[in-house]
Amino acid sequence: MSKAGTPEVITVGRVSVDLYAQEIDAAFTDPQTFRKSVGGSPTNVAVAVARYGHSAAVVTNVGTDALGDYVISRLAEWGVDTRYIGRDASALTPVVLAALAPPEDPQIIFYRGSAAPDTTVVAGDVPESDIHDCRVFWMSVGALAQGSTADASFAWLAARGRQAGKDTVLDLDYRPSMWPSIEVAREAAQRAISQSSVVVGNRVECDMALGLDDPEAIVDDLLARGVRIAIVKLGGGGVLLADAQSRVQVQPLSIDVLCGLGAGDAFGGALVHGLLLGWDLERIGQFANGAGAYVATQLTCADAMPTSQIVEELISQGGAKGGSA
Repeated sequence: MSKAGTPEVITVGRVSVDLYAQEIDAAFTDPQTFRKSVGGSPTNVAVAVARYGHSAAVVTNVGTDALGDYVISRLAEWGVDTRYIGRDASALTPVVLAALAPPEDPQIIFYRGSAAPDTTVVAGDVPESDIHDCRVFWMSVGALAQGSTADASFAWLAARGRQAGKDTVLDLDYRPSMWPSIEVAREAAQRAISQSSVVVGNRVECDMALGLDDPEAIVDDLLARGVRIAIVKLGGGGVLLADAQSRVQVQPLSIDVLCGLGAGDAFGGALVHGLLLGWDLERIGQFANGAGAYVATQLTCADAMPTSQIVEELISQGGAKGGSA
């Protein structure tokens, strides 16, 4: 993709090379074979957004190793703008192992070292005008956890602020191992919420951020904090979306889950697509729910991000059967 102009969408945060075990219900202690892909929630969101035809870039760092080469080349193949991906010679590109035991909630092991490259981004890596001018700025709570990336992310959120006609989306992507305590994570999340126009998370993530579990109470709280759209993913219960005028609960689709990883990232990319097109809450919820459901029927995340046609067909059919591992 050409570097001319500001991307429509900029995401910030984790990146990794993911290795997915292909044997269903096999734990790491069992014999396994693995399939390689690119991962990291904000990176997956950028891939999904690009799949819908929008210009999308991810702000992150990889190592100077061969896995870093792989990440950058694959993202470019998928149409993701790689201009903001730096190379950090002090650390290796992170690796994540996933075992489908069970498929709905796979076991995950992170290999990130003491300071993964994606924690070493600095504010000067991205022109402040690009942060200000992009139509959707996607921030992962995970980016607020460690290193200079956290400092840069808070600076970018403050510089961008809440702008009319643009959205800052906060994904409450919570990995406890990246934080010293839930209290520290909650403080960071609430600080970021105050600069965000759209907040999305599942009930566990919302409990981390707000100390609340009831979905209605969660959206009430987020709207009271000035958020334009509040979204709570309910797993098997679908998704609740709310703004100042309305609330919509979208019911789940019938699917055979192959791998639960990446469904939330597919949801996020579809959410961004809907925001860019100015859809109402119900249409956003149905489309994002469909995108997440589709990826849950596939083994990998980034490789499996669907086109609009695939999502619409799945919604019209009321669900889908699982893919093959």
